[in-house]
Amino acid sequence: MKDSSSPSEKSIQRFWDNYIDLIRKKGIKTGEQRWYVYQAEQYIKAYADLRLAQHTPDNVTQYLNKLGQETQLADWQFRQAILAIQNLFVLTKSPWLDEVDWSHWLQSSTSLTANHPTLAREYFPPDGGFVSEKQTLEQKQAGLKAVKQKHKVVLSEFIAEVRRRAYSIRTEQAYLEWIVRFFAYYDSEPLASLTSKHVSHYLEYLAVNRNVAASTQNQALNALVFLFHQVMKQPLDDLEGFVRAKRPKQLPVVLTRSEVDKLLSQLSGTQWLMTSLLYGAGMRLMECIRLRVMDIDFEYRQIVIRDGKGQKDRVVPLPQKVIPALKAHIEKRKGQHDKDLAVNFGGVYLPHALERKYPNAATEWKWQYVFASARLSVDPRSGKTRRHHIHENTLQKSVKIASDAAGILKKVNCRAMRHSFATHLLESGYDIRTVQELLGHADVSTTMIYTHVLNRGGKGVVSPLDQL
Repeated sequence: MKDSSSPSEKSIQRFWDNYIDLIRKKGIKTGEQRWYVYQAEQYIKAYADLRLAQHTPDNVTQYLNKLGQETQLADWQFRQAILAIQNLFVLTKSPWLDEVDWSHWLQSSTSLTANHPTLAREYFPPDGGFVSEKQTLEQKQAGLKAVKQKHKVVLSEFIAEVRRRAYSIRTEQAYLEWIVRFFAYYDSEPLASLTSKHVSHYLEYLAVNRNVAASTQNQALNALVFLFHQVMKQPLDDLEGFVRAKRPKQLPVVLTRSEVDKLLSQLSGTQWLMTSLLYGAGMRLMECIRLRVMDIDFEYRQIVIRDGKGQKDRVVPLPQKVIPALKAHIEKRKGQHDKDLAVNFGGVYLPHALERKYPNAATEWKWQYVFASARLSVDPRSGKTRRHHIHENTLQKSVKIASDAAGILKKVNCRAMRHSFATHLLESGYDIRTVQELLGHADVSTTMIYTHVLNRGGKGVVSPLDQL
């Protein structure tokens, strides 16, 4: 019997057989392989008049941008499509494969959850009502849900008060958890009967029984003081009688200049750009993640950090080495934003209720995030479809992988880049007050911790072994 398949059909079948063989070798399970083929076919159909050999990085970027606007697509489906397309061009050995920032697409495809600090700040309990279970922290103990319901009135008052005072959403979430746990600890006692003695006993329980760190105990103390003073209007008496957790004295992890260079050499694209800014400008992780277009001043070579820790603005240097890459990145972001506007999804979250005051500001280019997510997503609180900033886990994972690849035997994370920035400035002879201002520290004593590297060998002592 003769094979009725035409030569072109045979070659197509052989191509997909080779594709499946490739993704199988990369660990893609049998059940998922057909979906990879489907995603790759969808990409090819989008450019039906173009042979694969004629494709360019712009085609990939254009397609993924459009795919990222489909809000009904789950995060895992979007990542699957990215990998399917990447492997398509691995198979064809496209010479421009590395010109596509695949890591950025993959790692910035994660949508922000309802409890993410950027989204959580936008929601305010209507009519003083308590935030529902889905809108608060995920419960670690089933009993806490009943406690929240039992004390929903005072907890709603707490949320209203903490937001009137413009505390950060992370502080709000941490305080809320400690207050709920405190109520759960004294669940059998009336709320009105709780006093400073109960607070002291609970703080001692945390230190002695739970063996928490000093910073954890102190955070619980601050949360309860805020509750009693600002919400319950019941100032606490002397709180000095409880056992305090021991506060360890830890030195920051600082990389040498050569280690920073090795680390950056393992990164590329957006991840290299963001890590370079962390080190070159001394920014905190979320300050970099939430950077907006208007915060970058190329003429003055500076970056304005707005609403930083302690609600303080400050100015940091814009490294000359990142300017070309940053300009190119912003130009691509502008094209992405224009496409979002074309489908009426060009808005962005604005802080401090500015969206109500300036209804059109959310779609203005200057307010957009520099490091935006690869896809649009629906804000679970407001229901608005937007392009949020990337998830911070994106950069954290990249730095960890890069440090391992570089063979650095220190505990490297994004915070270490900021520590290295401060230490290297002091090594270069900059005044500690200047470094304090650049870091945004309220007290110079906080900045003093970076002077430990200047006293090489420990207070400058020469080992007796080296004197033999």
